[in-house]
Amino acid sequence: MTPTEPHSTETDRDGAESDDDTRVWLVERTYSDDELNLIILVYATEDGSRYHRRERALTSFTGPARETKAGLCVSSDALGTVDDPATRDRYATEARRMAEQHDPDDAV
Repeated sequence: MTPTEPHSTETDRDGAESDDDTRVWLVERTYSDDELNLIILVYATEDGSRYHRRERALTSFTGPARETKAGLCVSSDALGTVDDPATRDRYATEARRMAEQHDPDDAV
């Protein structure tokens, strides 16, 4: 994968879109390879060209406040670019599937 890293924060808006927000869909959930017990969530646009990455401690997945949502609205400055064509295609396929099967606020 050859994405360009975006600025990522946990304070990105998960709710209503504004003019500067972009809808992204969950396309990948992986465990970190290090000892920090992190879950890495990757969200992407439906065309697969842009992505947003979040890292969460495994212990933060308890309770409804920490549900993983099917879709998010994030600021355009919190999006990176996916340069690898195979990754872009994979992200696009999964983002479109999530958009067809889920509402953005669905817990997945």
